Amino acid sequence: MNTDHRRFTEILGHRFGREDLLVQALTHRSFGSANNERLEFLGDALLGFVIAEALIERFPTANEGTLSRMRAALVKRESLAALARDLRLGDVLRLGTGELRTGGQARDSILADALEAVFGAVYLDAGFERARAVVLERFADRLAQIDANEPGKDPKTRLQEWLQAAHRPLPDYQILAIEGEQHDQTFTVSCKLQDAELMTQGTGTSRRRAEQAAAEQMLELLRHG
Repeated sequence: MNTDHRRFTEILGHRFGREDLLVQALTHRSFGSANNERLEFLGDALLGFVIAEALIERFPTANEGTLSRMRAALVKRESLAALARDLRLGDVLRLGTGELRTGGQARDSILADALEAVFGAVYLDAGFERARAVVLERFADRLAQIDANEPGKDPKTRLQEWLQAAHRPLPDYQILAIEGEQHDQTFTVSCKLQDAELMTQGTGTSRRRAEQAAAEQMLELLRHG
């Protein structure tokens, strides 16, 4: 296993017995015929089941409609792409020349599909229980934050609505730091309430993700402070 694959599997938390499955999962159709589309199909089904099971256990009184909305919010393309970026999955993707030239390694659709393919590969490599553990580890934070009453709303939206309902001014977000190279940056953002001495910070691989993290921290502070 090469260094890039070893680093990726360390972040993922699964050591593949069959490296060929990992290589296939990381191969986009633009690269060749032995690509990740079949593994994506399998991983999509696996992901849907594992997240549905987790939601059933976490929200024992939620009805089918609410559970469906929560699952959709968790496994939508943007969410999967964000998780893929956390894994630096784009760094190990195998793409055709055209896709590389147009930045395919950063495209949400390609990243989301590849992540599902990786889940499918883990299942074929080590079985359902191992694949289930890998999925739940990757989704742990999002499962902890999902709200049955507002399953599709991100932290910034929820914070804004909370403040508006309390007739309080909206928060101010400021970039505190940007670290790393242009293609691999980490943002640190503050979230400050205008009418109180409250400020939180969040970090992420984009300004938007850092703002969401800071907003989530502020929500926790307001709810439990």
